[in-house]
Amino acid sequence: MKTKTFKEAIDFRHACKIFDENKKIGDEDIKEILTAGIKAPSSFGMEAWKFLVITNEELKAKLRPLCWDQVQITSCSHLVVILAKIDALKPASKIPEARFKRREMPQDKLDFYLGLYAGHLKETLKSDENIYAWSSKQTYLAASNIMNCAATLGIDSCPIEGYDKKDVEDALGLDTKQYQLSLVIPLGYRLNEQSEQLRLSYEEVVEFIK
Repeated sequence: MKTKTFKEAIDFRHACKIFDENKKIGDEDIKEILTAGIKAPSSFGMEAWKFLVITNEELKAKLRPLCWDQVQITSCSHLVVILAKIDALKPASKIPEARFKRREMPQDKLDFYLGLYAGHLKETLKSDENIYAWSSKQTYLAASNIMNCAATLGIDSCPIEGYDKKDVEDALGLDTKQYQLSLVIPLGYRLNEQSEQLRLSYEEVVEFIK
């Protein structure tokens, strides 16, 4: 299949409601899609996400009733569960320091960035609830890359927030001090033709300030 241009991809992409269960995504394509998610921008470069990729049909069937019984959960080829990091974002974990150290810098500059991180996010880092509110926003940057990359390959997606968060986390055996559920993205190939995209006009959305 010819790779789509970005404009073609965003015209192609829509929230697919039913996937063709007989068509599966190839290994190279799913790796390209997930790599696009990895390369997404993130605040302070913390990459506050983890991707669980589920192809096990029994597990998908177990998760479906916890996701409002949406058929996409079981009809998709690959079910991507995007998790938001919690403890790893705390300075005490030393992981923020490790992230900054990826770019070689003198100690005084490293100390400056660590101080800026802790100071700027003082309120955010006070509780796991606050951290989740911040880190889950970061995951949507990765999710956008995943869905748009998939669309360039002619692969469909459907972002899903319709789930019982705690029940899904329990079913996946998550340690919620480490990771919490942020978004579920089924990936696969549409069974039916795409419905018409309905969007506000350019004039309604865009305002230039000169």
